[in-house]
Amino acid sequence: MGTTVHPHRDKGQKGLLISTLLNFFITLVQIVGGLLSNSLALLSDALHNLGDTIAIFLAYIANRFGNKAANESKTFGYKRIEIIAALFNAASLIIISIFLFVEAAKRFANPEEIKGGLMLIVAISGLLANLISVFILNPHKAKNLNIKAAFLHLIGDTLSSFAVILGGIAIILWDFYWIDPLITIAIGVYLIIHTFKILKQTINILMQASPENIDIQSLAKQIKGIDNRIENVHHIHAWTLDDMRCFIECHIKLRENITVSETEKISQSIENELKQTIEKLHLTIQYEHSVMHPDELIQQENTE
Repeated sequence: MGTTVHPHRDKGQKGLLISTLLNFFITLVQIVGGLLSNSLALLSDALHNLGDTIAIFLAYIANRFGNKAANESKTFGYKRIEIIAALFNAASLIIISIFLFVEAAKRFANPEEIKGGLMLIVAISGLLANLISVFILNPHKAKNLNIKAAFLHLIGDTLSSFAVILGGIAIILWDFYWIDPLITIAIGVYLIIHTFKILKQTINILMQASPENIDIQSLAKQIKGIDNRIENVHHIHAWTLDDMRCFIECHIKLRENITVSETEKISQSIENELKQTIEKLHLTIQYEHSVMHPDELIQQENTE
């Protein structure tokens, strides 16, 4: 099957690839600079950048695969690859942050002399590279959860580089070596706070949870009120395939036995109504009249 690439996706992919190369280069510079300057904050930033380089590259791969068309074995297509990559990105940031906390605690217990001048030069280089990557991905972050996760990686990198610059200045002027592990902890706290939302969102998508903007009770009432021939709405399922497309399926019991063409008109009315608040909606309705099914809003599956 072919691959359909939309213009904004193509630009987003190029942005991810350029960001990967920039991050990889600056990671090498920071590792060397961190070892020579004895700066934990710089090495932590290098480790952070290394994790981000891998994560952004995975985002690039996932973004390309996500464009593959659906086929007989993958009838929903490959969009979930992007969500899996976003989950990995978010989880890796939290793991890296925990590692930084441990290393910072060790440095607090045993402070070491740091070469602030070299630390400052390397941190400035990292800041410039990260700012370029942020500028490249900024136009695409709202269109794709996977790119948004990569963008947040880069925001974290940018802020951490800025913090390391301030730390380098403090060390040069006042020999405040304790500021090095303090910056490390600050970077970790920032990453955890800003990553948790994406982690929660990706898990909800993979668990096929109902979208946050959809209340099942209200949805059932809304559908029932669209046509007076609808007796009740039950067995509702609502989930998202990715961060954009929403799927809703339900059973509708009718008060009267009408033709298929009439049910199609009802379906169109329901779809038009729901699309006013749910833009990328895929709606599936099963109609019933005399069939005796439980009228539960949420169907309880029999696992026996």
